[in-house]
Amino acid sequence: MHKTYSHRNRLFAAALFAIMLFTLSTPARAASKEMIELQTQVQQLLDMVQRLQTTLDTRFAVLQHLAEQTADNANQMSATVTTLQQKIAAQNDAASGKLDTASGQVQALNDSVDELKSRIAKLDKSIQDMQAQLQNIQNPPSAQAGTTAGPGAPNAPSAPQTPPLKETFQSGVGDYNAAKYELASGEFQDVIHYYPMDELAGASQFYLGEIAYRQKNYADAVKAYNAVLEGFPGSAKAPAAQLRKGLALLQLGKKDAGITELKLLVKRHPQTPEAAQAKSKLSALGVHSTAR
Repeated sequence: MHKTYSHRNRLFAAALFAIMLFTLSTPARAASKEMIELQTQVQQLLDMVQRLQTTLDTRFAVLQHLAEQTADNANQMSATVTTLQQKIAAQNDAASGKLDTASGQVQALNDSVDELKSRIAKLDKSIQDMQAQLQNIQNPPSAQAGTTAGPGAPNAPSAPQTPPLKETFQSGVGDYNAAKYELASGEFQDVIHYYPMDELAGASQFYLGEIAYRQKNYADAVKAYNAVLEGFPGSAKAPAAQLRKGLALLQLGKKDAGITELKLLVKRHPQTPEAAQAKSKLSALGVHSTAR
């Protein structure tokens, strides 16, 4: 705009200078006709300058309007991107919360099934005891000679009693569901100690991991889950152990290790509910996982 005004002023000054030169160099008698012509030319020149000024002002206004529109569009796009980022973050948080809820519901269902098995086992034992008592009533045992020890006979030392496998495990599950974690831990450890090769020993290891996880002792939970995966890889609890191990590692801040465990779960047990939960968690973390 300032350049336009300077250009017009220069043209106007040139016109005035031309008038002065013409006036000084022309005799007085011829001044009238030439002065009129010169005034006409100057006026035409001024009209041209005015039109040029109007054109420049119009174009400048258009450019200014376009610049304002561009700035407004940029601001709107920035606001849209910010809103989209906030929505994505909120959706990720919601998906993570839903995954934790689903995981808890699945685990609660598994616990209910184990507790039901415990009740069935107890009922079966009661029936067996009743049958044994009925047989004793119908066929009383006959006295056997020489079975009674004499007064001087030494008493044989009593051997430590091995706890029954199923009853001990189911009792541990019941105490676990009742949040009696210390008592449940002792019962699960008895199963592992007295029956280390039984499948219920692997399940007991899993529940020890669950107790540690609920108490937010994630490092011990990882150790217990590892015992399941390494000692009982074919156990029915193996998929759940790997899922919970991955979640425990994430709780410990070991993101890469946790993601690796979740990917292994999807690869090893792709059709299990635990694999579906692992995929959802990976998706919430922004990690794509495809079972091969």
